Amino acid sequence: MSIFGAIDTAGSSLTLHRTWLDAISDNIANVNTVRPTNQSAFQARYVVAQSRGDGTGVDVAGIALGSAQGRLVHDPMNPLADAQGYVRLPDIDLSDQMSQLIMSQRGYQANLATVERAQAAYQQAIGLGR
Repeated sequence: MSIFGAIDTAGSSLTLHRTWLDAISDNIANVNTVRPTNQSAFQARYVVAQSRGDGTGVDVAGIALGSAQGRLVHDPMNPLADAQGYVRLPDIDLSDQMSQLIMSQRGYQANLATVERAQAAYQQAIGLGR
């Protein structure tokens, strides 16, 4: 693999991890989004990754959505509560989202370090030719 191939492969992974970080931050921001029971709950976003057929990286194949059912919570003081006192919250596990956040951050950092090292090696190769 050439230096440019390493940059391209790591760059594709950077894009994937950035999209994953965006999805996680959206999920965390909406973990307490309350909706009336006659509406759908906030649907968590999950990034679907796909490897490139030629083995040169990964791409975002799409975004999968979580359950629109969510979970019913008894909160009769909430202005959105139905006649029985229930509201709909998303079915998002905050601890799972935080674990995914750590994994995506570390993946992003590792791929960024790869790009930086490949760029440094390329700069050194240019310097040898002078």
